[in-house]
Amino acid sequence: MYAPRRQAQSTFVDVRGLRYHLLVWGDRSLVTQQRPPLVMLHGWMDVAASFQFVVDAMRSERYVIALDLRGFGSTEAPGTDTYWFADYLGDLEAVLDAVIEKHLPGQRIDLLGHSMGGNVVMIYAGVRPMRVRRLINLEGFGMPASKPEHAPKRYAQWLDELKAPATLRTYDSTDAVAERLRKTNPLLPPERAAWLARQWSRGREAGGSAKRVWEILADPAHRRVNPMLYRKEEVLECWKLIDAPVLWVEGDRTDVTKWWGDRYPRADFEARLALVQRLERATIEGAGHMLHHDQPEVLAGHLETFLARPSPGRPQEG
Repeated sequence: MYAPRRQAQSTFVDVRGLRYHLLVWGDRSLVTQQRPPLVMLHGWMDVAASFQFVVDAMRSERYVIALDLRGFGSTEAPGTDTYWFADYLGDLEAVLDAVIEKHLPGQRIDLLGHSMGGNVVMIYAGVRPMRVRRLINLEGFGMPASKPEHAPKRYAQWLDELKAPATLRTYDSTDAVAERLRKTNPLLPPERAAWLARQWSRGREAGGSAKRVWEILADPAHRRVNPMLYRKEEVLECWKLIDAPVLWVEGDRTDVTKWWGDRYPRADFEARLALVQRLERATIEGAGHMLHHDQPEVLAGHLETFLARPSPGRPQEG
């Protein structure tokens, strides 16, 4: 099984009525103007521990904070039947206030997000540009553009889904969880899958019997469709306001047609990304959507190179 090189400290903070779980590597003594805290947000149905491999692969130690987003990992679920995207922004702001601003007033951060987390950090960096020094988006593509006429069907789908309890399947062992992880991502090495399975799930008694099952550390309500359509135009207005340098990273084996078919052409995404003021790109060979699992050493190299550059001047208006 994989053996972490750098041990994370598990800690909790009160965030908007929830007990929020964070993993912390290093400490505040490592922070300098050119090496601010690095804050990481995972993707949908993932956990903060997902970034362990990348943190281990970094050549030098730094202060890193990874969040278990609401209803994932060890962070409390809000007890709602539906999740709202804006809450992730509110949670991030509250965590930064409690963990960064309280102890390091005025300290900017380097901010990284994967997939759903990438979508969160792109919007956040646009609406809170003064808080972000550098921004990394790991395959946070956004969503296909929606049209107003999609709304009735979406509302009807949401109402129908509310009628039945949301559920997630259980597994007989952590080995079965690891097998599921590798089935979803064949590029994931077995030793990393075995380690992740223990971070991604927990055991419990099955219906009062002596048999134990393992359940994924995620609120099943995350699987319900959101009744609100993705508003591309609103999102892009936020992207336009990002003034931090941005590193976009993708795997060369990622195939977005598996998720959206022809509803989200590459040309559409490229037009969106062109709105980012200061953009760098990296493509990692031998990696798919879970590039931080597939090629963490290569990804860490790109991150350290990007983050080590001196902070550029802020763009001038006019």
